[in-house]
Amino acid sequence: MPNRQATSNKAQKKKIHHDNSSGKSKSSGKRKLNHEAESAKNDDCLELFSNPNLDSSKRDLSSKSRGKQKEVSDVSDQSEAEIDSSNNSDSELDEGSFPGIFLSEEEDNDSDEEADDSSDQSELLEEDVPDEELGSLLDSSSSDEDTSDLDSFIKRSTVKPDEIEPKAIIPFREINQELNYMKRGKLKPSEFVEGVKIKVWDEIEPGYGSESSTEDAPNRIGNIPAHFYDDMPHIGYDIDGKKIMRPAKGDELDKFLAGIEDPTSWTSVEDKLMQKNVALTEQELDIIHKLAKAENPDAQYDPYEPMVEFFTGKGMEMTLPLSARPEPKRRFIPSKWEHKKVMKIVRAIRQGRIVPNKPKSEKPQFYAIWSNEDQPRPAGPMYMPAPKLKPPGHAESYNPPEEYLFDEEERKAWEAAEPEDRKLDFMPTKYSSLRLVPGYSNLVQERFNRCLDLYLAPRMLRRRPKLDISDPSELLPKLPSPKDLRPFPSVCSVQYVHENGTRTRTVSIDPTGMWVATGSDDGEVRIWECKVGRCAMTWRLGDKSPGPVYSVEWCPDKSKCILSVVVGGSIFLVSPLSVLSPSMGEATIEAAHAGFTTAVDGPTVSAAKWSRASEKDRDSGVLIEITVPGTPKQVTWHRRGDYFASVASEAGNQSVLIHQLSKHQTQAPFRKTKGVVQKVTFHAIKPHLFVATQQYIKVYDLLAQTLIKTLQPGVKWISSLDVHPLGDNVIVGSYDKRLVWHDMDLSERPFKTMKYHQKAIRSVGFSARFPLFLTSSDDGTIQIFHSTVYSDLMMNPLIVPLKSLKGHEVRDNLGVLEAKWHPTEPWVVSVGADGVGRLWCP
Repeated sequence: MPNRQATSNKAQKKKIHHDNSSGKSKSSGKRKLNHEAESAKNDDCLELFSNPNLDSSKRDLSSKSRGKQKEVSDVSDQSEAEIDSSNNSDSELDEGSFPGIFLSEEEDNDSDEEADDSSDQSELLEEDVPDEELGSLLDSSSSDEDTSDLDSFIKRSTVKPDEIEPKAIIPFREINQELNYMKRGKLKPSEFVEGVKIKVWDEIEPGYGSESSTEDAPNRIGNIPAHFYDDMPHIGYDIDGKKIMRPAKGDELDKFLAGIEDPTSWTSVEDKLMQKNVALTEQELDIIHKLAKAENPDAQYDPYEPMVEFFTGKGMEMTLPLSARPEPKRRFIPSKWEHKKVMKIVRAIRQGRIVPNKPKSEKPQFYAIWSNEDQPRPAGPMYMPAPKLKPPGHAESYNPPEEYLFDEEERKAWEAAEPEDRKLDFMPTKYSSLRLVPGYSNLVQERFNRCLDLYLAPRMLRRRPKLDISDPSELLPKLPSPKDLRPFPSVCSVQYVHENGTRTRTVSIDPTGMWVATGSDDGEVRIWECKVGRCAMTWRLGDKSPGPVYSVEWCPDKSKCILSVVVGGSIFLVSPLSVLSPSMGEATIEAAHAGFTTAVDGPTVSAAKWSRASEKDRDSGVLIEITVPGTPKQVTWHRRGDYFASVASEAGNQSVLIHQLSKHQTQAPFRKTKGVVQKVTFHAIKPHLFVATQQYIKVYDLLAQTLIKTLQPGVKWISSLDVHPLGDNVIVGSYDKRLVWHDMDLSERPFKTMKYHQKAIRSVGFSARFPLFLTSSDDGTIQIFHSTVYSDLMMNPLIVPLKSLKGHEVRDNLGVLEAKWHPTEPWVVSVGADGVGRLWCP
């Protein structure tokens, strides 16, 4: 039925066109006729769409009827009646055409294959009309163009057939795409409908400029892990939902044979999605080779492209500023709006709405219940810090010393040598000031080499090997046997017993080694015969200056026999005249009184007073009394026997005084002292003075009157110090039981720190003749050490503990208060709180 109606409508349309081709049409007639033509067109489309089993002759007839639609624009008024009749038939056609759209299930199932073949042919609609006829029809009906719902439905349901062969892939950037997408298509004759041209669109291959830059893979499983399909015969699904079967894989032997026989096996990679090997292209292999060589994969990249010097190159110089506009006034006056913002914040702070420096509330910390570690783990289990650069030396200074500069021969040798063989990568140069130093030419190269070392050089975490120690004695240093280092004191030979067991603080041996002087808390100074232990003389100096005897020291000059004694607030110079020869006694008195007849020139300390003793005191051996500020606690002589120094900690800037015997002159070398001075001593060879405060030892040059260096023993409270006879090493004792050895040529820090005592160290001292030194402590012991100092500066001193001398009794937590070496023998004389002096011999 729909076929007959479509045929009758086409016949009527041809008749109307034939009868009214010469007449003039009115506007109303044209509108009606256009409506008739549109209705006929819709009927034909419905016929083709609803009944896909039409034969080709009917489809040709339908296409020809639609090709004649543009010729109905010139009908006359006489054909209006016939047009109305044709419209009535069209209304009947509309009623009968809709059932053709909704086919029954039986018809649909019987014609599945035929519908697939004819669906592509039934999709030819408005595009089959030539452009000239379509343009004239659009011009005639532009004013009254009303698209029906059916036309919109047909347009939406239409798909253009793919009637051309797929072309070779062309990069997206090489396709000359026009801006107007309506003009990109081309009209070509249709392969299915004769005499009809269709528009064919160019294929757009996805490239890097398109939305999809990758080809669609056959396997459409997406991000699903591939191991989900391990137990299945397929590996995924394609776009149609069909299974993609697992490709066949060979065993290890097949892979081995393929690697030998197939020359392209090494240029293929495994596609994990499709589970097969894919050969790489030449371009991909070229990219891989360039990446392996650390090159840019882009062949057109030029790393040495000449730099364009904008604003400074030739012809591009900038001679004028970018803007000559004067600065506005607002940049020189305070901003009104900023003031308002600041005042707003100030008001908020005053009102309490903003609290500056508000303490942050501590957030609760949560720990893993079953974890055994409370501390967070480090950043990486194998993190190794980068090695630090070597610090610059004197040769890299802008004003290096002369010995670091090259002479002519060294400069030529450096230039002739290869860069790898040079000891220095640069030539030391001297500049008068830092502003004259130019830029370093090798900076970029050195930074580049440093970066290469950081990310290319492998780092190694050196682990100390586990020591297989069978005997703990292997950990001790190999030291010589004490038997090979004799002689050294080991036994007590002579005792010097004081009356009533009074505490003995100080002891000293004269340069000849015959007499031993001791001072006790009862204010008495006793002279003992060294080898026998007989008390030869006694001076009760406590009656003249009340207080204990703090220090006694013999003058090192053998031409005179003078003993300096510190009692109370005075220093006495005494001499045992009764036991001396007449010539020695006269020389001693003359040396002591020579200063009273010598004019004093130079600055002197007004508080220090030199006074001659009375006739009675001179007969007993008391020669001179020196009154000094404060309470002196120590006196020490210079090696030449003319100068001696005293220490009074409470005297401020006059705590250290230097006295000259020949002129009876006293000087204060320091205007002010930092810290409380504990001990002083003279250098064995040089005119240097060592001043020990509680924690530091300062070395002064007395001639230049300058500070040479400051030693840092690292102890809490220094108690004593002594200088090696060669003058390059110093030992320091402290109240915190530590013995510190300083190497003056090595560093300001200690060379070695030892701890052999259980209580505070009271005195230390070097032997003037033997490589020995000692320490005495409140624990009642005396430690004897062997110390060999080599003349070779590359060898460290050899320190060997030899003997621990025990014999003094500890009273009131005080033990051995002082110990001194014999000037010519390996003997030691010690005194302590028990009131007994002892002579220790080998």
